[in-house]
Amino acid sequence: MEKTFTIGDRTFVLDQDKAEEAYAAKRIINGRKTEAFNLLPLKYQWAYELYRTMKANHWEPEDIQMQKDIEQWQGDELSDSERWIIRMGIGYFSAAEGIVGDNILHVVRELVTAPELKLVLGRHAHEENIHADSLLYMISSLGINPHECESMFEQIPTIKRKNEFVTRTSHDLRRDIDLTDPMNKKALARNIFVFGQCMEGTQFYGLFGMILSLKRQNKFPGIGQMFQYTLRDESNHIEVFRNLFMDLVSENMEIWTPEFKQELVDTMKEAVALEKEFINDCLPISAVGLNAAEFCQYIDFIADRRLEGIGLNPLHPGIRNPFPWLAETMDIKKESNFFEQKVTEYQKASALSTVHDDDL
Repeated sequence: MEKTFTIGDRTFVLDQDKAEEAYAAKRIINGRKTEAFNLLPLKYQWAYELYRTMKANHWEPEDIQMQKDIEQWQGDELSDSERWIIRMGIGYFSAAEGIVGDNILHVVRELVTAPELKLVLGRHAHEENIHADSLLYMISSLGINPHECESMFEQIPTIKRKNEFVTRTSHDLRRDIDLTDPMNKKALARNIFVFGQCMEGTQFYGLFGMILSLKRQNKFPGIGQMFQYTLRDESNHIEVFRNLFMDLVSENMEIWTPEFKQELVDTMKEAVALEKEFINDCLPISAVGLNAAEFCQYIDFIADRRLEGIGLNPLHPGIRNPFPWLAETMDIKKESNFFEQKVTEYQKASALSTVHDDDL
């Protein structure tokens, strides 16, 4: 079907059938290749909605007051364990946030083909830059020697093993690959699963909880606030990668074999084991009302929710969340708005219409 526009002595003919063919050719991978960033019509509506939500939640580290944190860091009211949690948080995340952003830009965003996916992934990478910047802000505010941070992610074995766990899935895809090959499709799906559900979705949650527990005791309120904003962002990132994974599988069902499902479950097992080792390094003795054994149980709880979120069987059916107070700040159904009293400060009115009833 053609539509004709006559403007003065010029006539323009638009072929709707061709336009609809172009829309139908939008896919997660192996879709229509074009230099035009043709967002409309949107095929992956969820990607655009998440992009708008992420954009509306924009924040800057310098907006957070750090005076109280500096006073506490320079004072004598903190225990060695509490200072160690902050050092581990800064040391781990100063490397991890950059690893996530690099994988988004140089692997996932390069391989997907629908423009709206590239749009939301570009925003995702931008937020990782903000998180990395927030860690620089923490380091400079507290006066921590930045070489200590570099030493931590290079020399503390549990941090190094966590980073190597994710980077190896990224290195394998940094080349021209044939994404019509089911093995390469699986490799990309595995990458999206590792970074979205294992790393950001599970391995980040150990330190999130520890630092938020300090804030709950009025310790490091500025750092705690930045981690709250980061956690809100991570909630959206997990959902971006969960949707991306699910749509990639639905468009390429030949990869969704029992063997591949088991491989992903085993990968999550490895992620959880690495995180538990790391938790024991962060909490070598009980501190801030938490102990390592309970936190390991919490990670099992989170990991099961990530597995169930993409249709896989949990590792520990019926496992209980050992920290009821964390349910209000870190539960998967509430983590996008658990600090609503501050969210509105960073939201633009034009984006509020994207909030769904089940987010409230």
